[in-house]
Amino acid sequence: MSISMLKMYISFAGMIFLILAIGLIVLSRLKLKGWIAGVVSFLAYICLILGALIILYIVFTGPTR
Repeated sequence: MSISMLKMYISFAGMIFLILAIGLIVLSRLKLKGWIAGVVSFLAYICLILGALIILYIVFTGPTR
């Protein structure tokens, strides 16, 4: 597997984390109450930070051959 394909799959993982974060934040704000909403919201923000770091890594490492 080439470096370019590996970076593509890593960027897909970052996008999945970002989409998961959107879904979890919406779920925690609209459907859940109490401490469960807090736990789901915390997981959502962890996914958001992780996805953003992955995407930033892919963008700033630049193009490959």
